[in-house]
Amino acid sequence: MPQEEGSAGAAPGREPVLDVTGLDVHYGSRRRRRRALHGVSLTVAPGETLGIIGETGSGKSTLARAVLGLVRASAGSVVIDGEDVSAYDQRQWRGLRRRGVVQYVFQDPLRSLDPDLTIETSLAEPLLIRGVPFDEAAARVRAFVSRVRLSEDLLDRLPGELSGGQRQRVAVARALVAEPRLVILDEPVSALDSANRVQILRILEELRSDGVALVFISHDLGSVAGIADRVAVLYRGELVEVGTAADVINRPRHTYTRLLVSSAPTLRAAPADRAEREALRALLHA
Repeated sequence: MPQEEGSAGAAPGREPVLDVTGLDVHYGSRRRRRRALHGVSLTVAPGETLGIIGETGSGKSTLARAVLGLVRASAGSVVIDGEDVSAYDQRQWRGLRRRGVVQYVFQDPLRSLDPDLTIETSLAEPLLIRGVPFDEAAARVRAFVSRVRLSEDLLDRLPGELSGGQRQRVAVARALVAEPRLVILDEPVSALDSANRVQILRILEELRSDGVALVFISHDLGSVAGIADRVAVLYRGELVEVGTAADVINRPRHTYTRLLVSSAPTLRAAPADRAEREALRALLHA
């Protein structure tokens, strides 16, 4: 299925923090090769939030992992903060992550938080590894804990002693404490209740003033609409539509995007009736 806009280009006049060009990812052997991404191109500027939307299996998480060097691309390039990381080996990736240029927030924060380390130790660790003096690291940790609306009383606790919403705010704080240029958030609010979801989205919204570039990945168009400047729609590994959040939601052009919008009753675009949704699904799977 062809892309309707070619690529998710950043706003003119701003050097992108993330520049992905013609990205392909394939899994399996030559005989049983499965295409996970095909020809994906996108950029994200400083202070911009790009939402990546698509159903399970559309390639969202594969895109995040390819950008982070966790899976090898079959073709294309990835440039982060001016560095072409496409051919980086593990040593080079460790150096980039050690410098804190790019950070990743998982859907399940327990995947990124050591269950045996206190919250304070987990938050300070990225700074101490970079050689930041202990007192400075401790002060920065407390500043970011406050910023994500957590009490300092939680710093002595273990991750298992926190609620899901608290752990996700810790994960966001851990990503931000290293002052990254790019943060990729993979389904960061999908497992949270509505109150915690709103809190996390508000925290992320405040990051715009810091110039941090955000890639917000979700299957929930409602959450993406609440935070993203632009929205890129992935379908079967291809980028099929890109535009401002308002345009994609109120004036969707691709059949798949119209189906996503019609299935999100909280959005202003009136949800389609059952007959229309079935017609859209038939077009997609023809």
